[in-house]
Amino acid sequence: MDSARNDTKIFRGIEASSGIAIGTARMTDRSRVAVTEVSIGDDEVAQECARFQAALQDARNELLSIKEHLAARRGPEHLYVVDTHLLILEDSMLTRGTLDLIAGERINAEAALNRNLLKFKEFFAAIEDDYLRERVGDVETVVERIMRAMVGKRQECIGSIDGGKIIIVAHDLSPTDILQIDKDKVIGFITDLGGRTSHTAILARALEIPAVVGLETITGEDIDGLPMIIDGTDGTVVVNPDLQTFRDYLRRKQHYDYLEQEFLKLRDLPSETADGHRVCLMGNVEFSEEIPTLKGHGGEGVGLYRTEMLYMNRQGLPDEEEQYLAYSAIVEGMAPLPVTIRTLDVGGDKLATDLHLEDEMNPALGLRAIRLSLRKPDVFKTQLRAILRASSRGKVRIFFPMISGIEEVRAAKALLEEAKGELRAAGVPFDDGIEVGIMIEIPSAVVIADILAREVDFFSVGTNDLIQYSLAIDRTNEHLAHLYQPLHPAVLRSLRMVVDAAHTAGIHACMCGEMAGEARYLPILLGLGFDELSMTGVSIPRVKKVLRRATRADAEQLVARALAFSTAAEVEAYLSGEISARYSESFD
Repeated sequence: MDSARNDTKIFRGIEASSGIAIGTARMTDRSRVAVTEVSIGDDEVAQECARFQAALQDARNELLSIKEHLAARRGPEHLYVVDTHLLILEDSMLTRGTLDLIAGERINAEAALNRNLLKFKEFFAAIEDDYLRERVGDVETVVERIMRAMVGKRQECIGSIDGGKIIIVAHDLSPTDILQIDKDKVIGFITDLGGRTSHTAILARALEIPAVVGLETITGEDIDGLPMIIDGTDGTVVVNPDLQTFRDYLRRKQHYDYLEQEFLKLRDLPSETADGHRVCLMGNVEFSEEIPTLKGHGGEGVGLYRTEMLYMNRQGLPDEEEQYLAYSAIVEGMAPLPVTIRTLDVGGDKLATDLHLEDEMNPALGLRAIRLSLRKPDVFKTQLRAILRASSRGKVRIFFPMISGIEEVRAAKALLEEAKGELRAAGVPFDDGIEVGIMIEIPSAVVIADILAREVDFFSVGTNDLIQYSLAIDRTNEHLAHLYQPLHPAVLRSLRMVVDAAHTAGIHACMCGEMAGEARYLPILLGLGFDELSMTGVSIPRVKKVLRRATRADAEQLVARALAFSTAAEVEAYLSGEISARYSESFD
């Protein structure tokens, strides 16, 4: 490093996957195919349709080849990514829709495909849930693969990159790109596009590859071959670091790597306090490829398995067999540890299906989650039967989202009993004693938690929506983000009510929202009495470290004091002081 260098550049992006990488920037062309719309004559329609269909087949062959390569190199656990993209290629909304645009609008195949993609993007943009909203990235990846096949544009294979300590710089990277990375050569990546909940980011975290995304114009910088540092913990990218900056980050990396190794030493230790109180630490998953990371970080099961992806990016609804195979893959992958499966938690307006529901003025508060499931009992029972069948493959729990009253719980349980009866009559095995829970994420459910607790085996608090609904805050609105306050007195009192109601009824109080994975909130959640916390796999060791240093008695005193404050700011200041005094070593 040249101590006299004065051309250091610092960029800020989105922290996608934690860790610090120090290496050399390597530009790789992942730019999108430029599309020009051209009018065509009647006699050219068949030719353009044939070009599109040929490109579909080329893209399919390419994905099948990647799948074969990955199966040999990584084994079966990551093939779901490729299978998802293969399913998108078969989606009639994509294929038939594009062919109809070619014929109906008399435009070239590239333009028709691009127009169709815009429909998908509008469709997904209205989705409130971060995870589901960013699933459009999978559609964009598949569309881009088809586009490249049509124009004959080949890309460098990420898996064939030579050299060592390479940091990839790209406009965007697909999930299949990430799976092909050789970690002995590529130590991190940065991109113009992307978000923390994109499939690419999820895979980067699962494979523990440091990454910063959403840098917008980083590929426009002349940085190929230059020294680079990326900090996937805070979203910082440093190009051409001076000697002092290099030394600072080298120390940070050594410290980070040391702490990670120390955290992993806790993997097989009990998740209990210093005075012997157990709190189960589980994982939130969406894809089977997240299971190895969850188990590798000491996860004691899956506290939230989101099923929505099975219903997205497609025209028709998934049948029972498809769902059963998907659920079984998760259950068998985690066995003998438990898997908690949440039934469909999205609005019908956000599904590319044949549900045929009317548009709603406010879908976030409309026909979604359990309301949609109860409105479509046949669709709901198909999912319930698939979950029940998967329960024969390992320990499974089931829970229903967006419960607002006791009638919904009883109606859902009645349909579950019907599904059991149908399987029983057909001689299909399942766990007849499967535990049934509900999400607590609506203020009305908090208020009647004592009534709801008599009907179910466990509560799982979804803090993301509970905070949003309780404080009337759209957490995706940048102008209101400062009002999204997990430590708001109303939120803390709500959590206390839920836990007390659960324990009075003799059932477990669990949490699967983002608050559960924040180690700094652990003393609060411990003091409130939560029995189970579910989070991303990589968060578990840090949370466990704080848990093992804490005592239940101290945490209960902390919560009693916190509940006496009038504002979130006061609680925040108090909590920060307590963490500094009691747990500072866990946050170094």
